[in-house]
Amino acid sequence: MIKQLFASAVLLLSIGVSHTSAQESFSVPVASTASERTWEVEGKQRKAIVYTPAEATTHPTPLVFVFHGHGGTMGRAMKSFSLDRLWPEAIVVCPQGLNTPGFLTDPQGKKPGWQGMTGQQEDRDLKFFDEMLSSLKQDYKVDETRVYATGHSNGAAFTYLLWATRGNVLAAVAPSAGAIRPQIRRIIAPKPAMILAGENDTLVKFTWQTATIEFVRKLNKCKEPPITEGLLHSYSSSINAPLQTYIHPGGHQFAADSVPAIVAFFQQHQLTQQKSESE
Repeated sequence: MIKQLFASAVLLLSIGVSHTSAQESFSVPVASTASERTWEVEGKQRKAIVYTPAEATTHPTPLVFVFHGHGGTMGRAMKSFSLDRLWPEAIVVCPQGLNTPGFLTDPQGKKPGWQGMTGQQEDRDLKFFDEMLSSLKQDYKVDETRVYATGHSNGAAFTYLLWATRGNVLAAVAPSAGAIRPQIRRIIAPKPAMILAGENDTLVKFTWQTATIEFVRKLNKCKEPPITEGLLHSYSSSINAPLQTYIHPGGHQFAADSVPAIVAFFQQHQLTQQKSESE
């Protein structure tokens, strides 16, 4: 079932509409549509905000999944990442998590989030991802070589899990303020990745995040030293799996000014490049 929250805008530069269940608003570019979609996954209703460019049914279109942090909402993720505005040619999907016990906070699971390891919550979130991807490919002309995932905090943990378990469908990933758990390290394969980290993060410790960066650098066979431009550090890879890091001086909050760099990184990578390199 699809409930339209926004209609196409032709004469307006953007439309701002309040999503009543989340009590939030976000903007939609001209000649585009954003809607709340629902799926039933093993008897549970799941939902996401889906932004679609005007030509998504007629032209091969990139697809980006954006996962909110623990206690977050799909509306806040859509607004914080602003990918519908910064990459209007891509389909952007911001799913809503279910109440989930947190790793570092909320052990009772009173707030929404995502599984961080295989087998948790009967893999309900991995199944949700599979269902979303399958249905979106049926409804739109998704470019299957350009499917991406990003997320913040607990959303980053789920992005790492997707990298490990659904890496065959992802061209690149961009986790923010997250760390790879030991279980995930054992099953993950090289993949172009951009990792965002705050030097003063007191929740997901910066030392945990730098350890993750070093693990990914070695996994992706990246060379040192990186090329540094401001907060961006780019490591070339001998197996076509480059690593880019965005190290900012802030804390655990999402660095909204990093999104243009995320978009640029995603636009540089597609699955065909990785497959041809490995052949």
